[in-house]
Amino acid sequence: MSRNSERTGARHKNVEPPQQVLQNSDIMNALNFVVPTEFVVLPSGGRYYPPAHPLHNQETIEIRHMTTKEEDLLTSRALIKKGIVLDRLLDSVIINKSIRASELLVGDRNAIIVSARISGYGADYTTKVTCPSCGAVQDHDFDLNNLDVYNGDNLLEEHATLNDDGTFTTTLPVTKLEISFKLLNGYDEKNLLSQLENARKSKSDENLITRQLKTIIASVNGDSSQETINYVINNIPSMDARHLRYVNKLATPNIDMTQHFECQSCGYEQELEVPLTADFFWPDR
Repeated sequence: MSRNSERTGARHKNVEPPQQVLQNSDIMNALNFVVPTEFVVLPSGGRYYPPAHPLHNQETIEIRHMTTKEEDLLTSRALIKKGIVLDRLLDSVIINKSIRASELLVGDRNAIIVSARISGYGADYTTKVTCPSCGAVQDHDFDLNNLDVYNGDNLLEEHATLNDDGTFTTTLPVTKLEISFKLLNGYDEKNLLSQLENARKSKSDENLITRQLKTIIASVNGDSSQETINYVINNIPSMDARHLRYVNKLATPNIDMTQHFECQSCGYEQELEVPLTADFFWPDR
């Protein structure tokens, strides 16, 4: 009922009964229309989420197609400035509201972002790229339907073993330390990028490798204290550090965003990663 009927001081005797306010479900039924949804295949297959997570062992996630509501989110200067615009987009399109975008593994986030873009603007993505050889800037067409999915299948037991909580354990080749590491989720990725950006602004050392290792290492020989982790990161041989980064890369499921590129000016050919610029969600800008 209308809230006006509850107001005090309404003394008119011949007041017409308030009209029934249509709910969203009533409107959709009247228009014979519902927002379409789809199931997105998760590169992780749900294998690397802890048992309590709603995506544990779930191979797909249901999202609804983008609407003007999501376009409003993408144009929000406040959300863009805070660096949370994609999180809000994902939170908006994911059907299961107990799933938070910040908790999604990076590869699964990328798969949902690509699917949301296809539902909103189609699979053809034209953007400007710079030739790595001659530097010429040109328009290039990417087909978002032609992206391969990597499920982490190249990781062998000799590289690392999967633990029950979704982390992995590997033995470093030189020091023989047992390192448990995790895959990055949206929160980890955002936090790492924020650290690097703050370092650039303050003109201090970025320490990319050190920051990355601090983010992924969960424990050393069963010790999860930050003091132990920091000591190991600062003192292990480079061969051990390279092994850990390599195994982490093998373990990480993701969307392969590379496609073939041929320069129109010099004929140079190379596999290029699809650039996620502003054009990705605003192709007609």
